[in-house]
Amino acid sequence: MEEREKLIEIKNLQITFGHGRHKFVAVDDVNFDIYKGETFSLVGESGSGKTTIGRAILRINPTSAGQILLKGKQINGKISKELDREVIRTCQMIFQDPMASLNERAKVDYIISEGLINHHLYKDEKEREDKVQLVLREVGLLPEFASRFPHEFSGGQRQRIGIARALIMEPEFVVADEPISALDVSIRAQVLNLLNRLKKRRGLTYLFIAHDLSVVRFISDRIAVIHKGRIVELAESEELFRHPLHPYTKALLSAIPQPDPEMEKQKKLLVYDPSMHDYSTDKPVWTEILDGHFVYGNQKELEGYRKEIELTDRA
Repeated sequence: MEEREKLIEIKNLQITFGHGRHKFVAVDDVNFDIYKGETFSLVGESGSGKTTIGRAILRINPTSAGQILLKGKQINGKISKELDREVIRTCQMIFQDPMASLNERAKVDYIISEGLINHHLYKDEKEREDKVQLVLREVGLLPEFASRFPHEFSGGQRQRIGIARALIMEPEFVVADEPISALDVSIRAQVLNLLNRLKKRRGLTYLFIAHDLSVVRFISDRIAVIHKGRIVELAESEELFRHPLHPYTKALLSAIPQPDPEMEKQKKLLVYDPSMHDYSTDKPVWTEILDGHFVYGNQKELEGYRKEIELTDRA
């Protein structure tokens, strides 16, 4: 198998908030790579540290330990102005709440081109306007929308404006932070399809943050499951659904609603209880249990997972 290019590398990442007695470890010892051209999804319940990691990659959240590398260069901690500008150009974010992330007092034209203005990425006014018109069309909005204010749009249209604002910088890497969770169900598929089309057309790489495994299954190349600031399982999308190993992953999968009412009635909901792990003497490690399939567990648990895989493959 050919060696894929790593765009983002996360090594032993730790993110804390507060100091002394009030110190809270939000993300602890997280390791993963994001390859160029893939959609890498980070899934977990609210408060598990997903958005904190996404914001740390974009230098919004400071890190307390570990490394974040962009194309092999460390981008967390103190960096040069040139590298900081490169991070802003290369990495952009689509925010969860399209209402809160848009400036209510600014017209769409300014909201979208704010990054261009701040970094002087246009020759003259006509080029700036042309770029705005082009990106509006690309996200499925009319060019005349540029002269309106955010409150004049629906939630789905606002999210498209947010996507246009990220795209105008011509990034290589986009953090999509639950970009559909605030939208109506009928609009969600449209926005997901738009993100997929843009990925192919522009050669983008995504970190897709979500709490719903059923959503990420169809757009992700690989999925990492995070629980209380620690990644407990990571695998290719279909592999994770075929061989879920960690009890927390199984609990998340069991909560996915079934479209068939009979199947929904018979479904067994699993509840994850962290006290089921006994890590007092047998300490847990992050292990590649199958090719590309990583899981967090101690030696006893890992043996159980290996047996489970054998039984599933036989069946």
